[in-house]
Amino acid sequence: MSQIKRSLSLAGHRTSLALEAEFWAVLDEASAAQGRSLASLVGEIDEERVASGDEGGLASACRVWALRHVQGRA
Repeated sequence: MSQIKRSLSLAGHRTSLALEAEFWAVLDEASAAQGRSLASLVGEIDEERVASGDEGGLASACRVWALRHVQGRA
């Protein structure tokens, strides 16, 4: 599976995030359903990752969030 890289502004900083298309689709749909921007959703995922002490990367946190969302646990 190839990854798609997107640039987002999180907390005033530009960052690039590379995910597979399937994960982007879940994040896009979830942010639209919540009436918020993709950057806002990813920023919240990042804040939760940092607050929990998770030492993994943002891409990994987004994949886990997307999986939990699909499973109905996000």
